[in-house]
Amino acid sequence: MRLSRKAQAKPGARCFVKPIEFLDGAVQIDASVIAEGLGITLPLLRQQMQAGEITSLAERGTDADNGRHRLTFFSAHRRFRLVVDAEGAIIQRSALDFGNSPLPKSVRKPG
Repeated sequence: MRLSRKAQAKPGARCFVKPIEFLDGAVQIDASVIAEGLGITLPLLRQQMQAGEITSLAERGTDADNGRHRLTFFSAHRRFRLVVDAEGAIIQRSALDFGNSPLPKSVRKPG
C-alpha cells in the first residue's frame, strides 16, 4: 500500500485527485484520508507509519463482494476501515476508537 500526496495545482486550476487508486497491483491512498480516519494530523501519521506504529491490512472481496476492497488501518488506540469499489470510490467508512485503552487483539483480525 502506498501513500500519495495530492498534486499541486496552479492557482485557479481545478485539481481532481482520487483518494484511492489501484496501480500496478498496489493500492495507492491519499494519506490525508488515513490521517482523518485515525483522528491524527498528517505529520503524525507519517511519523507513526515510519516508526511502524500504524499498520494496515488490505483485503480483496470474493463472490458477492468481487471487485470490492476492504482497507483497514490500525494505530495504538484506533481502527479505521474503508470499503471501496473497483474504481476506488469509497462505499463505506468506519472507525473504532478505544480512547486511552489499546486496541484488543480481536479488532486487528481480518473480517
